[in-house]
Amino acid sequence: MTKLTQNETIEVAVKALDSKRAENIRVIGIRDLTVIADYFIIANGTSTTQTKALADEVEYQLKELGKAPERTEGYQGANWIVLDYGDIVVHVFYKETRQFYNLERLWSDGESVDISHLLKKD
Repeated sequence: MTKLTQNETIEVAVKALDSKRAENIRVIGIRDLTVIADYFIIANGTSTTQTKALADEVEYQLKELGKAPERTEGYQGANWIVLDYGDIVVHVFYKETRQFYNLERLWSDGESVDISHLLKKD
C-alpha cells in the first residue's frame, strides 16, 4: 500500500465531501501557525444525518487507500465531527454549529488553499 502525500489526502477528502454534497468546503493551511496540524479541511452538512454521512465517506475513501484517522470525535451528536489524520484534520459541521464556532475566522491567518479544481461543477 502506497503512502498518500498530503496533497493526495486532501484531494481524496475534498472529493469525498463533494460527492456527498457538502457545503462550503474549505482547506486552510495552518502549518506556520500551530503544531496541531498542517491543514484543516472544513465543510458542513445541512442535517446531523448528512454530517455523519460526510464524515463516514471521508473516512471510508481514505481507509480504502490505507489511511485511517488517528482519532475521531463527535460522531454521537454529529454537530461537529473531527477526523484527525495527524497532519490533516477534517472538521465536518452541522451548518449552525459551523457558523457558531467559525473556525475560518479563528484561523484567518492561515493560507486558503484553492480547491476549485477538485469540486464538481453543478
